Amino acid sequence: MFEMNEKHKELFIRKSSRTAASYLRRIKELSDDIESVSPFLEALKKIYVDFEPVHSCDDILVGTLCALIPNELIYAAGAKPVRLCSGSYTAYSVGDDAVPRDACPLTKAIMGFVETQSLPIYKDCSLLAVPVTCDCKKKLAGLLGEYMPTIILQVPSDKVSDDAVSRYSEELYRLVRELERVTGNTVTRQSLLGGIQTVGRAQYEMSRFAEYRKHTPALIHGTHTMAVMNAYSYLSADTWADLMSELNDELEERKQKGIFAEKDKNPRIMVTGSPIAFPNMKIPLLIEEMGGILAADETCMGERGIYDPTVVIDTSFDSMMRALANRYIRPCTCPVFSDNRQRLYRIKQMIKTHQIQGVIYHVLRGCLVYDYEYTIMEEELEKLDIPIIRVESDYNEEDVEQLRVRIEAFIELIKLKNLKNSKKR
Repeated sequence: MFEMNEKHKELFIRKSSRTAASYLRRIKELSDDIESVSPFLEALKKIYVDFEPVHSCDDILVGTLCALIPNELIYAAGAKPVRLCSGSYTAYSVGDDAVPRDACPLTKAIMGFVETQSLPIYKDCSLLAVPVTCDCKKKLAGLLGEYMPTIILQVPSDKVSDDAVSRYSEELYRLVRELERVTGNTVTRQSLLGGIQTVGRAQYEMSRFAEYRKHTPALIHGTHTMAVMNAYSYLSADTWADLMSELNDELEERKQKGIFAEKDKNPRIMVTGSPIAFPNMKIPLLIEEMGGILAADETCMGERGIYDPTVVIDTSFDSMMRALANRYIRPCTCPVFSDNRQRLYRIKQMIKTHQIQGVIYHVLRGCLVYDYEYTIMEEELEKLDIPIIRVESDYNEEDVEQLRVRIEAFIELIKLKNLKNSKKR
């Protein structure tokens, strides 16, 4: 086990805090003057800048490493879920010594925070739930088991068949038993229904927000949206839903008054690919600092993680467990699944509904499951005459200027294309 003396730990916290504060400052500079965004940014500040817990000392925390883990089950067991996916370059630098060089930066950042035991949400977890969605996650789960109780869930490669749903339902039953052991609480039919309703309320507010995000001109900057979505990882579903309700009400008011996030018709960009985890917000920031508007994202740290509600027809325990298994694998567009045509359909649908004019395909270095699908995506979007660019990045700041040049050129290309189209009319 890695050990860090107090002096080095203090330097680590100071550097990590300074980097997160810098990103928050840049996010705030994209001012929409939307007051309801502030509580979400404050939650991220409390965790990554102040290094303070966002939970009470009586809460039982269960860490997750993927959107495939049902938060409903964790709430049903009387615990609170926190998603430990991080975009911290400082933690990445520490974790770089613990995992192979070519491992993805997200796994390195997670390992860095776990080893230093500096961030409360990591060191206070009573259990960690890890679905096997890639080789890095599989090996990471083994390492993390040395630091905290860890349960590994096997994800079927097929998500369409009834057999796949049944197999994942069995995995969720294993998770229930482990949650009951850790919390000392029994997951009952009533508590499970309550957990589904708790998350369902957040999903309802998400569905309201998704409609406002389609608006042209944009009502809110996409970078602010990504911060709001990241805050869901750390706030309780009830708290997040309350804050989201206030944000939706404010967006409705701005819509009625004609107050928009953009003065001109900036190119509407979609981001898809590898997750964008705070504080590594350089891609969204560069898009909007270079004159684009991040109008949609198809990432697991964004809208995808929460947009589909669990459909409950039969409220028996077994039926609700199967409904959760069905919800978490069938609508999921993660490339971990062998047949991922649904992801292409989803992205094409979002291009149409969000009036997208260009797609940035984000690949974290070493994230092979997403990189594998870029060629297919490029071919399909070419048929739609939608420009797409592959952007590979890491958590460090060394590639920022190179990314800035490429993203700016991509946005200028879209502006030129739009100008030519307008002259033809």
